[in-house]
Amino acid sequence: MTVVTAHTPASAPSAPPAAPVLPASVDAHLASEETRATLRVQSHMLAATRAFLTGRGFQELLPPVIGPVTDPGIRGSKQVDVDFYGHKYKLMTSAILYKQASLTAFDKIFYIAPNVRLEPLETAVTHRHLAEFHQIDVEIRDARREDAMAVAEALVSHVVTEVVRDLPAELELLGRDADALREAVAQAFGRVGHAEATADLIALGHPQDPAAEIDWEGEEKMSAASARPFFVVDYPKGSRGFYDCERADAPGVLRNFDLIAPEGYGELASGSEREHDYATLVTRMRETGENPAKYGWYLDLARRGIPASSGFGIGLERFTRYVTGRRAVWQASAYPKLPGVVSA
Repeated sequence: MTVVTAHTPASAPSAPPAAPVLPASVDAHLASEETRATLRVQSHMLAATRAFLTGRGFQELLPPVIGPVTDPGIRGSKQVDVDFYGHKYKLMTSAILYKQASLTAFDKIFYIAPNVRLEPLETAVTHRHLAEFHQIDVEIRDARREDAMAVAEALVSHVVTEVVRDLPAELELLGRDADALREAVAQAFGRVGHAEATADLIALGHPQDPAAEIDWEGEEKMSAASARPFFVVDYPKGSRGFYDCERADAPGVLRNFDLIAPEGYGELASGSEREHDYATLVTRMRETGENPAKYGWYLDLARRGIPASSGFGIGLERFTRYVTGRRAVWQASAYPKLPGVVSA
C-alpha cells in the first residue's frame, strides 16, 4: 500500500491498547472526568459539522427511525423488526435509501441519525462496534465519487482542526496528542485500491479474502501503519450493497470508498457513487439476494427517477473515539450499547 505507507513515520504509531471493561453503572460512566471531556468534544464536533455543511449549502433533514425496509448492506449484522400497526417495519440500520429520496427536494443534504444494528457477539471486543450508534450522513445530487470523497476529507479536517484549536484542555485531560491530530489533517489524505490493500495484507500473513470487504482486523493493521487518514477505493461488487454504482470501465468493481483513520483507529466512513437506474437496481438487488418486492416505495421512486448522487456516512462515535484517543468506541457514547451486553 504505497500510498498509505508513503506517509508512515520511521516509528509507526501502534494500535490502541485493549478495550477497558464497562463501568459498573450509568452514573459511574457519566460522572467520570474522561467521559465528560469526551462528550464535550463530541458536542463541539457536532457543532463544527453542522457549521461546515450548512456553510456549504447543505440542508439538514431529520430521517425516519423506522421504515418498511432499511439498508441491507450491514455486513453480518441483523436488522430489528418492529410492529407498526400490524405491519413489520425495521429500525434504521442506515438511512441510505432515504438520502437518495431526499435529493428530489434538495441538491445537498445531511442527517445526524441514530442507527441500530445487532452486531455479531464477537464484535463486542473489537473496540469499534456498537449496537446503537449515530451517523453523519451526507448526500450530494449529480456528484461523482471523488466529489463525495473531497467533502468527507474537508469535513474531517475541519472538525479535527476546530477541536484542536478550541478544546486543548479536554484533549490534555484525555492524554490525546494534539500535535498528531494537527499533523494528520495537514496534508491531503492518501488513497489505495482495495486490490492492492488486500494483496499487501495477505503478504503480511493476514488471511484476507481478496473478493470480500476488508475485515476489521485487516483495517486495524492498515490503520496502525499510517500517521494520516487514507481512503480505500474500488471494493469488489459482491462486498457491498446494491446501491453502490459499478465502474463502467471495470465490471465487477464499485465506485465506492472507505475512509480509514490513522493510529489503529480503523474505519471512520463509508461512501459511494450511487446506483439510481431502476432496471439496474432491480438486477443488483437480485444479485445480492434481496427481494425487490420488499423495496416497493423505493423502486417506485426509482422508476419515476431518482437523481444521480454520491455520498457517505461517518460514524460519530468512531470519529469521536479517534479525535479523543479513547481506547474503545463505547467510551464515546453517553449510554453505550455493546453487542450482546444488556445495559441501560
